[in-house]
Amino acid sequence: MYPVVLKQVGKTYHLDAVDVPALTDINLEIRSNCFTVISGPSGSGKTTLLNLIGCIDQPDHGEIVVAGQPVQTLSDDALSDFRARHLGFIFQNFNLLPVLTTYENVEYPLLLAKIPAAERTRRVLALLDAVGLSDRAQSRPGQLSGRQRQRVAIARALATEPKLVLADEPTANLDSHTGAAIIALMRKMQREHHVSFVFSSHDPQVQAEADDAIFIRDGRITAIERRTVSAEGIA
Repeated sequence: MYPVVLKQVGKTYHLDAVDVPALTDINLEIRSNCFTVISGPSGSGKTTLLNLIGCIDQPDHGEIVVAGQPVQTLSDDALSDFRARHLGFIFQNFNLLPVLTTYENVEYPLLLAKIPAAERTRRVLALLDAVGLSDRAQSRPGQLSGRQRQRVAIARALATEPKLVLADEPTANLDSHTGAAIIALMRKMQREHHVSFVFSSHDPQVQAEADDAIFIRDGRITAIERRTVSAEGIA
């Protein structure tokens, strides 16, 4: 089963008296256990597409199925719960809570999901070890480098054990050396946790790592390159 399927999806933003088409007739299947990168010029619709996949926004028409669930059928509360249980997010500005420690930032989504304390501890410690931050568990975001904060964001995104992680320009605020290290870490975590990663990115380093590359322009998908065979053998 594909973790994400979009059928004839369209989205238009209404700005005062002007209609601005963002996406038109999007048909897309995101493969399991793959790095998928959405690329296109500024204003092409790639962030809108990512927001629809992440159930942050709703289409005007068409169907979106995430983890087997037609998301348009869900109420706002059910959609919020669905996101918390099935999706992980990595933001280019990290979006860490400044008053919380590294440990607490990773633990936070588990508290929202009402995961028992012993299981929370197990997951957080394992993830901090995996991203190389066990020794910074009690540090706050202001005491961390950009590279370390992005590592915390990756650990937090994986804490609820989602099958889909979304990232909007995850290396945009990092230098090229740090960006390369973060890409390598995300690839490692993707393989170890058997999770699908979907990025929007201008970064050639991220684009080069893609299993699947989706190209978008003027709100339409112009090309899809399937560069590898997924772990499930889907061509």
